[in-house]
Amino acid sequence: MSSSAGLFVLPSPWSQEAYLKAFRFAATAHKGQSVSGTDFPYLAHVVMVAMEVIAALTVEHSQDGNLAVQCALLHDVIEDTGTTFQQVKEEFGQNVAQGVLALSKDARLGDHHQLADSLKRILAEPKEIWMVKLADRITNLQPPPRHWTLEKKTTYREEAKEILEKLGSASPLLARRLMEKIDTYRSYLQAEQPKGQPGRPPHG
Repeated sequence: MSSSAGLFVLPSPWSQEAYLKAFRFAATAHKGQSVSGTDFPYLAHVVMVAMEVIAALTVEHSQDGNLAVQCALLHDVIEDTGTTFQQVKEEFGQNVAQGVLALSKDARLGDHHQLADSLKRILAEPKEIWMVKLADRITNLQPPPRHWTLEKKTTYREEAKEILEKLGSASPLLARRLMEKIDTYRSYLQAEQPKGQPGRPPHG
């Protein structure tokens, strides 16, 4: 703990400059994009993911904060923009680039295989990358787009449970947050059940 002008400042587990560098890169890469079904700029999503990660880093000090925060801000630049792995590597180094690549779905695979493939690659990365995936699904478990079918929403919730099961050990705080979001998301399934018919029970 350091003191300046009588004020005590706690050491930060991550660098503000590292955050700003990744934020600027993401802002440029996602320029003109919006969150699906909304008017929100897509940058709002990556900032919310980073917020969840930073909240966990505040109480879980064993992680590499810069790796976690930068990957949170950059997690969609390879998947959703024209940014390449090499560009991320040149700007942020091998570890960040590899983490972002692991967090990117393989578009060559069908929807039913993408999550399993992504989780397999994430599990081979440091726990900081696991934290980003947890934070990403926490952020995405908002009220679903109106055009989503009951089957789509049910599948999305089941995927979240799988993410929690596979990656939850990386962060107790994020695991609790995701568990709460999964529980809340059930209401969006029950809302579509015919009157008098109980909602589909969760698996497991």
